[in-house]
Amino acid sequence: MLKDFLIGNFTDSVNQTGVTAILCPKGATGGVSVRGGAPATHETDLLRSENTVDRVNAVVLSGGSAFGLESISGVMQYLSEQGFGFDAGCYKVPICCGASIYDLECGNFAYPDKAAGYSAAKDAKEISETYGRIGAGTGATVAKLGGKANAIPSGMAVSMLKKGDLEVAVVSVVNALGNIYDPIKGEPIACSEGRSVSPFTNTTISCVITNARLTKAQANKLADATQDAYARCIRPVHTPYDGDTIFLLASGEVEANILDIQMLVDEVCCHAIVKAVRHG
Repeated sequence: MLKDFLIGNFTDSVNQTGVTAILCPKGATGGVSVRGGAPATHETDLLRSENTVDRVNAVVLSGGSAFGLESISGVMQYLSEQGFGFDAGCYKVPICCGASIYDLECGNFAYPDKAAGYSAAKDAKEISETYGRIGAGTGATVAKLGGKANAIPSGMAVSMLKKGDLEVAVVSVVNALGNIYDPIKGEPIACSEGRSVSPFTNTTISCVITNARLTKAQANKLADATQDAYARCIRPVHTPYDGDTIFLLASGEVEANILDIQMLVDEVCCHAIVKAVRHG
């Protein structure tokens, strides 16, 4: 599935942080949706529908809060060495977007740097379902309404689904302030009580990957609609202390009804969130 995409991880289990790099070396149509009051992001303005560049070579998800955005430079270096990027004339510039979670207090003070990003990109392989405290999810926690001391370990997960020729995968790193619920049964999966909130230590970040053919405007609308999956699983969500971000990459091989894509993406995103928390 999703033959034009690759995924790689760098995991620092000692310091509990890491990087997940989703690569589309030949480029994919990109979109993004950012909600909540505390995002740590890179190159999101570039993905606005009215802006010029519409092909993305990578989405980088990392730990380390804003420090961890440095890892994106390593992914750019790797792609540049392979000859991929936006043709700016004399040079090709890899278009790499990204977002980070706050995990600085989970282990030792550490963050994924340029070398970590390069390692994640070099490690990239065909996308497959996976989960655990790996890559950008190494230091993730959830359910922090009762304070940091009551936080529950979470992680990163990749979920995939195919409907006819349409293929969808979602990579989610779940580091939410809110409690986590099963989106179908409404039953709690990871919850804490009280209101001793840990501010600015949160954020759920995801990347939707599909082989559908989408315009840049459609990619942005679909990324925004996928925030509904967050709302189905995370309560509360999009708070002033979360920087919930969803990227979307579409490689464009398959024509599909936009509603079919939206429904499939919503389902797969919910699966990824639940899997990341249950196996964190």
